[in-house]
Amino acid sequence: MKRMRQFLTTLLVVWTAASIATYLYSQQQNIPSSIALAVLPAFLVEFAFYLVIGFPAARKAFDRLGSRPFRASLLFASALLPYLIAGITTHNFHITALLTLAAVSFAAAFWYAWIRPAPIVDILFLALLAAVYLGKIFDPIYGQPAAHVPLAILGQLMWIRLNIMAVLSLRGIEEMHLSFVPTWRELRIGALFYLVFLPVAAALAYLVHFAAFRAPELIWWKLALLIVGSFLAWLWVVALFEEFFFRGFLLVMMGRWMKHETAGLIASSIVFGLAHLFFRKFPNWRLAVVAAVAGIFYGLAFLRARSVRAGMVTHALVVVTWRVFFNA
Repeated sequence: MKRMRQFLTTLLVVWTAASIATYLYSQQQNIPSSIALAVLPAFLVEFAFYLVIGFPAARKAFDRLGSRPFRASLLFASALLPYLIAGITTHNFHITALLTLAAVSFAAAFWYAWIRPAPIVDILFLALLAAVYLGKIFDPIYGQPAAHVPLAILGQLMWIRLNIMAVLSLRGIEEMHLSFVPTWRELRIGALFYLVFLPVAAALAYLVHFAAFRAPELIWWKLALLIVGSFLAWLWVVALFEEFFFRGFLLVMMGRWMKHETAGLIASSIVFGLAHLFFRKFPNWRLAVVAAVAGIFYGLAFLRARSVRAGMVTHALVVVTWRVFFNA
């Protein structure tokens, strides 16, 4: 009960922060209050679902709700609900968009409810996950009710937590200490491998002409806020998503298939690099090379700590350094 109270308290804090952020953002971007108030409920509902993945107590409570098909049904319904709310409140509902969203969400939600886990089953599941995520299908589905109000982020957050919950609750996987807050030990390990990777990244970026240093044109306190805010955003969304699947899931599985953990580390890092070919302009081979090498260090942090949170820290620190201090 104490840990569930922590979840509910965090949810209240997140909802309050989201409401304040919506008001400030709408004022800054001159977004009509009617639009801001229309999209806010969908985000509040999605945040409630998304928070579940970072709280083991909430995940265990979900596991106790019923059979795997029943839990898959709940995941499927939860995938559609934010879209339905946003579509109705913004008058941007389209049946074809709903059917497309329902098709991919149904496949992900029921994959492990109906199919027994096996190497080929896991590979096909990851292929579906990647195809939807890299295909950017959420842009046309969710639309943009006003300038500076892209709603595709709702779909991206949904896709992340839907697939993570499908693996954790329906497939079953060994404990990897998934949550939003790293321990001090995980922070130290993540920061250590970030520092070790920096000279490697600098040399590699120079050799492949990947990035050039750019001094931020911000006063110190705005720069500090940018770094902290960017770190937390990357830590809790993209780093969490990618480290869970590439290190916590794929690295471990490949290590078992190849009967060697180092082989799994290398193979999963190569796959991680290949996934970045689609970033911005295909084929982005420079980013793919850097990402593949970075994946080695993210994986080493994961293996040292035996926790996905350590890899999340390394990952978030690397991306923030790249985004804030370099052009690429």
